[in-house]
Amino acid sequence: MTKAVLINAGRLDFDGKLDFSRLDEACGAPVTRHDDHTPSPETIAAYAVGHATLVTKEVPVDVKALPDSVRLICEAGTGFNNINLEDARARGITVCNVPAYSTDAVAQLVMTHVLNFSASVHLQQRRTARGDRSLFHGEPSEPSKSAFEAFGEVPHFELAGKTIGLVGGTGAIGARTAEMARAFGMDVLVWSRSARDCARGRWRAARDLRHLLRESDFVSVHCPLTDDTRGLIDAKALGAMKPSAFLINTARGALVNEADLVDALRAETIAGAGLDVTDPEPPESGSPLYDMENVVLTPHIGWKRLETRQRLMDAVAANVEAFLAGKPANVVS
Repeated sequence: MTKAVLINAGRLDFDGKLDFSRLDEACGAPVTRHDDHTPSPETIAAYAVGHATLVTKEVPVDVKALPDSVRLICEAGTGFNNINLEDARARGITVCNVPAYSTDAVAQLVMTHVLNFSASVHLQQRRTARGDRSLFHGEPSEPSKSAFEAFGEVPHFELAGKTIGLVGGTGAIGARTAEMARAFGMDVLVWSRSARDCARGRWRAARDLRHLLRESDFVSVHCPLTDDTRGLIDAKALGAMKPSAFLINTARGALVNEADLVDALRAETIAGAGLDVTDPEPPESGSPLYDMENVVLTPHIGWKRLETRQRLMDAVAANVEAFLAGKPANVVS
């Protein structure tokens, strides 16, 4: 039996539909749940008092401030850059994550952005929302203009033969994205600092990042956030992309230099961006990303489908079970 606390259940169970019974069973007692979305490190430390297991979701944890009772931190997600692993090791705290719970959901979101941009759905919806119906009826100043002629004012193209470049895309999500893209007849190009076998025709290996950026019609970011990858997509990287290409980021916001991205979007040196993650998250209230016509923002929804979240919580329970059995799983510390 272990006392466990889920410190920001509100971020995970925002609709009240999650079933925590397996986690309760794994811990041998009902898990203490707090409905915060983004508790402070000080609040997290207070919540952790008397608990051996700490379950978190994408919030910074001050490991040094945690009480001595904590022996296990379960990050309810894939990324764990919010937890200082050196501090955890120094205190003998095991840290584990859930590496593959959102594979299909995130890959589907990537392809949603790809399909959206290929038909300029975002531009058509923005025009319609502001009362511009020229794409349906022609411009008022040009009554003879047909809907088909007006439609030509926004880009629209088939995906077959287009290239999607996956930055760091050799993991589970990247591989699933590649599979979906190939089903649409797309060519898949992959660059990774730790490139794996590209056999079985799943993708082509890019010679380097610049090669991928230069050749791709869509660039999708899939690498983890580390000191080496922070700001990886910067002005130089964006400048290597085609003016007709789109950037998609469903990984971590800080992988992209936001100021450089805004400059590239304003200058139209790239065609647009689909961002499920930003830095900071959400964007600040005055961020130009909210109003740019060539940007589609989603509020980090890649992992938020009900099925995905339930799979996540069940996987967290499995991590707790493995730890208590003396065989810790998915350990990142």
